[in-house]
Amino acid sequence: MTRLSDVALVVRSKNTSPFTYSLDIMFREPRDYQYFKSRKLIDAVLVARLYRLKPDQVLDVIYFDPAMAIKICLPRDISSGAPGDSDVYGAQQHAPLLLWEFNGNAGH
Repeated sequence: MTRLSDVALVVRSKNTSPFTYSLDIMFREPRDYQYFKSRKLIDAVLVARLYRLKPDQVLDVIYFDPAMAIKICLPRDISSGAPGDSDVYGAQQHAPLLLWEFNGNAGH
């Protein structure tokens, strides 16, 4: 098994609005990005499972060729800065994706 962190240069999260955040994955090698893109390894169904959401709650999964990156947009449970918000900047939401393991030849 290979972790996403083994093939990605960057896996991060950040607010995109007070009500949404994004997960960004930037790959080290073009072959790894192409491997993920050609097989659609990261899609709404996977993200929903990792983040305990329904697939229709995943707002977007975008493969962006110029940056060899994948951007995922998700709704925040609580708006940024509202009472009960534990991550005002949305910067601590990437762990489930970072630790995700997959079978395959990416990175090899």
